[in-house]
Amino acid sequence: MSTTTVTLVSVIDEGLGNSTYLLDLGDGQAMVLDPERDLREVRAEAARRNLRIAYAVETHMHADFISGVRELGETEGATVLAPEVGPRGFTVTGMTDGDVVELGPFRLHALATPGHSPEHLSYLLHAGEQLLGVFTGGSLMVGTAGRTDLVSPDRTIPLARAQYHSLQRLMELPDETPVWPTHGAGSFCSSAAGGERVSTIGKERATNPLLQVDGEDAFVAALLASLGTFPDYFLRLAEVNHKGPVVLGDTLPELAALTTSDVWELVTEGAQVVDARPPADFAAGHIPGALSITLRPVFATWLGWLVDPDRPVVIVRGEDQNPEDIAWEAAKVGFDSLAGELGGGMAAWTGPVAAAAVQLLEAERCTTESPVTVLDIRRHGEFAAGHVPGARNIELGALAQNLIELPDGPVLVMCGHGERAMGAASILERSGRTDVRVLAGHPVDYAHVLGQELRVER
Repeated sequence: MSTTTVTLVSVIDEGLGNSTYLLDLGDGQAMVLDPERDLREVRAEAARRNLRIAYAVETHMHADFISGVRELGETEGATVLAPEVGPRGFTVTGMTDGDVVELGPFRLHALATPGHSPEHLSYLLHAGEQLLGVFTGGSLMVGTAGRTDLVSPDRTIPLARAQYHSLQRLMELPDETPVWPTHGAGSFCSSAAGGERVSTIGKERATNPLLQVDGEDAFVAALLASLGTFPDYFLRLAEVNHKGPVVLGDTLPELAALTTSDVWELVTEGAQVVDARPPADFAAGHIPGALSITLRPVFATWLGWLVDPDRPVVIVRGEDQNPEDIAWEAAKVGFDSLAGELGGGMAAWTGPVAAAAVQLLEAERCTTESPVTVLDIRRHGEFAAGHVPGARNIELGALAQNLIELPDGPVLVMCGHGERAMGAASILERSGRTDVRVLAGHPVDYAHVLGQELRVER
């Protein structure tokens, strides 16, 4: 029996932790599965292979990013295939369990796998009678499964039970079946951290911790125990994707240059300033009240988590930071129209108030004779894995709502490398705190200076 060659390209967003798949259908056409709104790399991969994107497929209603299926449907004429969820704000071919679509030499077979979301579908990819693999979206993932608490608290357990049965259904596939998930390492949609992004049914059957437990109740307990926090913007993006995000077309996101006067006028009218420069640059001088979110792969996540989507956003960036990258990162999580950027960067700041500064210190310089509150703003799981004895843990995403938990006096903020800690310092500064220091490094560095070991919580 002949074997069909599959040309499947994974386009990975390291920041959001997701994989978009580009499948060459032959005859100059391609299918794209679970695309994000920033389609630059997907389109580049298609262009390199002289492919037209003819189909855009979704496994579920995404909550962690703005979907790119409508963009592909309306700008490239792609047929959009997605789970049936009732009327949308754009044209979709609704798919339900058992539906089959012919895609050139391939056949896509929809398999209902609810859990991560109620409407979730996985897709079996066939060539003739040959099963080539399964796209599992946010259902079965490498070493884990998709979290089930993104719809509403009262649906979390019922969806966890549905997830159990969905994984059991997938386990009916042959061991050698390739597994192509959308969510992976770095995704807040994952119920646990992981490294590899693709797997096989057999490997997951043998090694996935959630498939080693005994029965549905044990699965639900294990899944719920693995859930950490997630950005609250997840609660609004699914509806944006349901209605249909604005089609950008040739109107690419951009950052208009603003004068100091423009920026200050916007700030006095309620705008937010997001400073995308590295922590050291922010520490040396920034617009008072600015929020530090360093431009790096997770920029979109923290922008969506910490910034009010209903207020204008002004960007401050470094000369070596690409404004197009910042604008696209913002568009991924629904910030379509940024107010602009401070033209010339902080070197051009001549506002009515002087630039502010914050102390960014190596561990050896952080010790002090006066009492200091050590604030670790990493996620609870990171904190439990090892932290400075006596440190307080308030996750960065919850800090603005829990400032009352911090006593008066000096605060030393730490995370893993300094970026999140600088973001926390900017929130503290904005709340009126004046003696804030940031550790330039990992908590272990500070503990060693004190002659201590990190404390582990089990």
